Amino acid sequence: MKVNFSSEQIERYSRHILLQDIGVEGQRKISKGKVLVIGAGGLGSPILFYLAAAGVETLGIIDGEVVELSNLHRQIIHFTSDIGKKKIQSAKEKIIQINPNVNVVTYDDFFNVDNAFNLIKDYDFIVDGTDNFSTKFLINDACILASKPFSHGGVLRFDGQTFTHITGTMCYRCVFCSPPSVNIPTCLQTGVLGSVAGILGAIQATEVLKFFTGTEELLTNCLLTFNVKSMNFRKININKNRECPICGNYPVITNLTEAKCI
Repeated sequence: MKVNFSSEQIERYSRHILLQDIGVEGQRKISKGKVLVIGAGGLGSPILFYLAAAGVETLGIIDGEVVELSNLHRQIIHFTSDIGKKKIQSAKEKIIQINPNVNVVTYDDFFNVDNAFNLIKDYDFIVDGTDNFSTKFLINDACILASKPFSHGGVLRFDGQTFTHITGTMCYRCVFCSPPSVNIPTCLQTGVLGSVAGILGAIQATEVLKFFTGTEELLTNCLLTFNVKSMNFRKININKNRECPICGNYPVITNLTEAKCI
């Protein structure tokens, strides 16, 4: 379906349309995109802000938490007046203020084995904005099994990392075969500089827009890492693992129940 822009939309997206690599056709592709963002926290906040501003047609948000005071230094889509409010409600209100053209679909739940496939089936791209390993592996496995492209992201202290997966490229298990057997510290336990989440979320949102418009290469078959204390950014090339348990030549994970046990 061809998107016909109103004069208001042409003005709103004019700086995109002026870009030679995007133009009207690129903006049309963005404006037909459907993206599910898993988590409306530190990463989800800038991701949702930029995708809404860019005019993505449908933004799905899944999060089962409420806004807390300790969230506000990094979860910039939520304000002090939102404390105690559901994060999905708070995020939706801001998105509509940014861009009333965006269709916002909210899910008051946590991403889990039982709802994963049903949640991702209607979306073109999935974005991981979560902060725990088990959900990150679940997002990876569900997207691989459903052939859905996704962006992985993670932050801790002063560090961030991300990559993009499309069918045929390396996945999370190609790098980290299975969830760690020991407890790895989280942001709740060790802290995170708030702006680190902003930097990484902006990168993830950029990958989504590049995916829709076909602008240059994505962060596939590599891991982008950075440390803001040194301001050192490093792109580590990583080949797809032929022995990966889910996307390798002989996968042993063929459903999400198996993924829980490996």
